[in-house]
Amino acid sequence: MALQEKLDKFKKQQDRCHSTLSSIASTKSSQTLKSSSAALSGNYNNNNNNNNNNNNGKTPATLSAAVKFSNDTARLQHINSIRKAPVGAQMKRVIDLLFETRQALTPEQINQVCYVDMNANKNVFESMKKNPKLKYEGGRFSYKSKYDIREKKELLVMIRKFPEGIAVIDLKDAYPTVREDLQALKAARQIWLLSNFDSQEDIAYPNDPRVPIMVDDDLKLLFRGIELPRDMLDIEKDLLKNGMKPATNTAKRRSTAQMEGIPSSNSKSKAKKKNKEISKRTKLTNAHLPELFRT
Repeated sequence: MALQEKLDKFKKQQDRCHSTLSSIASTKSSQTLKSSSAALSGNYNNNNNNNNNNNNGKTPATLSAAVKFSNDTARLQHINSIRKAPVGAQMKRVIDLLFETRQALTPEQINQVCYVDMNANKNVFESMKKNPKLKYEGGRFSYKSKYDIREKKELLVMIRKFPEGIAVIDLKDAYPTVREDLQALKAARQIWLLSNFDSQEDIAYPNDPRVPIMVDDDLKLLFRGIELPRDMLDIEKDLLKNGMKPATNTAKRRSTAQMEGIPSSNSKSKAKKKNKEISKRTKLTNAHLPELFRT
């Protein structure tokens, strides 16, 4: 009997709690409805002072149907997907933003633009501070290129500091339009852009107009008839043997590309058609560099 009395008492307590919660919910809903109706009524009166005569016959249901609420669900879902993405993906968004803007931004400004909240995600914040492509000073992040140049004139000055040539890959992130400026300098015959035999990279060489060079035809033929090694590593070894410093470091570049998962030029060449492949009997010469001998 004692157990049954306790069970009855417990059921009565549940009923009282349920009724209390129901009354609270009904009270809140009625208050919300009243406040919403008041807001709608106020907006309606403010926006339609000149149309009172036309709206006298409208019912409250008609007025409520005319109100449109903004739906921000898609944007919030997009922000949530960004903040739940891996650390590397969030870092890439920030680095791309800093590269394009070339401004020093605070974490709050970065969050406003690309929705990466570094204040809430300490892993992203610490990784960004350690990234070699970024600079963190005074609570702001900014993009850090290898060479501190911002325009075409500074680009030309930098190239002229490297008479042995400078790799374009080291210049491409200096500022957004650097590739266009390189082509403009080449068209103005202020620099040379020569392709690297072993890769898709170009080497930029200064063309000093103060030093006109006249080359005999016999020397041109001799230069164009020289057979080159098929591997860029062999070319660099030959240059070192003759006391010349190569402008490239193929071994280091290949090692870096392998670590980053970038396919090598050898793997790309296998996909080419047979008639375009370089066979062992192909004679490689300098004939593809005619611009070096223009006077």
